Amino acid sequence: MKKKILFCCFLTLLLHCTSVSEDDLIEDIQPINNITYNINVKPIIDNNCITCHSNPPENGAPMSLLTYVNVKEAIENRNLIESISTNDLGLLMPFGGPRLPQNLIDTIIQWETEGFLEE
Repeated sequence: MKKKILFCCFLTLLLHCTSVSEDDLIEDIQPINNITYNINVKPIIDNNCITCHSNPPENGAPMSLLTYVNVKEAIENRNLIESISTNDLGLLMPFGGPRLPQNLIDTIIQWETEGFLEE
């Protein structure tokens, strides 16, 4: 019986020991270079905006966001970045939903800053 208990204790210790440290789990996340509409921005828009910003727009949305030109125009002339960045729940997009994660907002801002690359 003692041998079984010792074996179980040894097995438990063996299975719970690891050489992974917290430093191994944390990666230094670098910003993406050359944000493009097709690779980085379109998936964000498709997953969060198209429900209302389709063609034709639904639920009172003022414009479609289906194409590169639509999204670029919305940033340049329709305050899209302000709408997704605000903390005012009455103005926040996506409407009625939670605010986009900051990393997604930052991706769209970086896309604008880098000159709206398409491909």
